Amino acid sequence: MDPRIHSVVLDNGLRVVVVPLDHLHTATVQLHVKVGSRFETPDDSGLSHFVEHMLFRGTEAYPSSYELNFAVERLGATLDAETGRDLSMYPLTVPPGLCGDAVLLLGELVSRPRFDDIELERQILIEELNEDFDERGVEVCADEIARRLLFGDHPLGRRITGPRDNVERFTVDDVRRHHARFYVARNMVLVAAGPVDAGAVVRAARSAFGGLAAGEPATFVPAPEPPGAPQFAYVDQPGSQSDVHLALVGLPEADADYAASVALLRVLDDGMSARLHYRLCDQRGLAYSIAAGIEPLHDCAVFEIEGATAHAKVPDLLAGALELLLELRAEPVSARELDKAKVRYECDAQAALDDAAAIASWYGTLALYGQRPLPSLQSRVDQMRAVTAADVQRAAARIVRPERSAVVIVGTLSRARVAVAREIATAWT
Repeated sequence: MDPRIHSVVLDNGLRVVVVPLDHLHTATVQLHVKVGSRFETPDDSGLSHFVEHMLFRGTEAYPSSYELNFAVERLGATLDAETGRDLSMYPLTVPPGLCGDAVLLLGELVSRPRFDDIELERQILIEELNEDFDERGVEVCADEIARRLLFGDHPLGRRITGPRDNVERFTVDDVRRHHARFYVARNMVLVAAGPVDAGAVVRAARSAFGGLAAGEPATFVPAPEPPGAPQFAYVDQPGSQSDVHLALVGLPEADADYAASVALLRVLDDGMSARLHYRLCDQRGLAYSIAAGIEPLHDCAVFEIEGATAHAKVPDLLAGALELLLELRAEPVSARELDKAKVRYECDAQAALDDAAAIASWYGTLALYGQRPLPSLQSRVDQMRAVTAADVQRAAARIVRPERSAVVIVGTLSRARVAVAREIATAWT
């Protein structure tokens, strides 16, 4: 199953990872930077995201956003980026013959930014921030509220986009300072995947990034302890449905029970026969759809269930989701459910080999956080194959605990239903 992996560290400390996938017809180049909301102080909250936006305002070689986007689009790619809590990532997907050009463009993007038009970009950032607030200025993004309840004042609990006051205050000097600290060779990984030549990618990387300052890898405050008591928030928001968000502090990928927690997730939500959809949607009609997921972070994770339903059904949907979780904590999962989860996991692992972006993202993130050697896809499949029903039950016992939980409801509920939902969210054991 496993592709060959070539890993080289340049003289300035930049790690270059190449994953040849000769059967594909496009290549993906990604730059991973260890920067994001967990590396920020309260005064700098949102600055990583601000810098990401400002990088798109042009470089020395491409002095406007138009010229920069045109240069990227001439390669068949689209200029895009993603800033999260643990990292920022800049991907370009191109025809294989243009992989070297994509590497050069990424090097230009982060090495020689102009940081022009800050006031114009500030307005765009405020518009993006406004998407999470209603016309009263009340935050309605359940994801962000849940993480604040789980992580409190820790950087993992802060908004990736930062508070409005910060976005309105940041200067070009702030942007340059943050960029100079984090966009350095030893704090980044360049990864390419697809039908590419490893030697050519490394040569292009030396040309594009060889002059970059070495710098130092970023450090961060470890994830905090779980909140210690169940957390609950209700946000009154008019609409035809209410959003229900249940979040739990999960297990990091390095944990021995991480594979079992993934199996737990798939028993809950992996297909129409999985427990969440079949029991709550198909059999009880509590929602049209409901989903579960894991946001992996370097030293913890967020295990979450979210759905939308009619206002009157909110208490029943929340109680039903908790009931399913508690069942998995109390009773071993059936052999047929666990077998199905394993088969589907392996199928997805095989499918990743047909997705250069997915492979680049996976290996790039692992390399950024110092995994030596890089784990193989087959090793992950083998770990999942070895998971037992007892392992899943143990993972559930560690995760499904009220002191690790937060419930956020955004919608229109009567006072009585809010009280019932609060009781369900805070009194479960």
